[in-house]
Amino acid sequence: MQAAALKPLQLVKNQPASELETLFQAHHGRVFRTAQRITGSAADAEDVLQTVFLRLVKGQDDYDWSQNPEAYLSRAAINASLDLLRSRTRSKSVALDESELDSIASTYRSPEAVHADSELRELVRQAVARLGKTAGEMFVLRYYEGFDNKEIAALMKTSPMVVGVVLHRARTKLKKEIGHYLEKHHER
Repeated sequence: MQAAALKPLQLVKNQPASELETLFQAHHGRVFRTAQRITGSAADAEDVLQTVFLRLVKGQDDYDWSQNPEAYLSRAAINASLDLLRSRTRSKSVALDESELDSIASTYRSPEAVHADSELRELVRQAVARLGKTAGEMFVLRYYEGFDNKEIAALMKTSPMVVGVVLHRARTKLKKEIGHYLEKHHER
């Protein structure tokens, strides 16, 4: 599907279902994978996927995504995932997919190492969620999605130098937060 054939977002709610369906079929996998990498949970990723496409149906955003729907949907998935992490209260439950991964990994590593890795992954997710909107989005695009600084700058309509500065500050903040955790863990 060519991006030029898509109409601006404001018209989506008046479009036939087949066009929105085509958009969903073309991009739902990427939105889901992005959300799962950020949230660490398939169930949360499904919620994010639903949220992103429901916003399209309802026409809640003013952004004209017709030029690059893939970039728009990636950013929408990142933002919805970070919003979910920010709004979530600390839960005692563990997602099924995480427990499966931990049980597979535990056959090769000690339970302490598996638990520490799981704890560290959750700490990183929480720390990324606490970054500002722009910094969080840039961090996820760079380190979760693999975009380079030029691509991020183009997506976010800024310069690669600004992206570099924001990412440097975000990494510094994350290192500081995670460093405190690592220091406490190694004191024991």
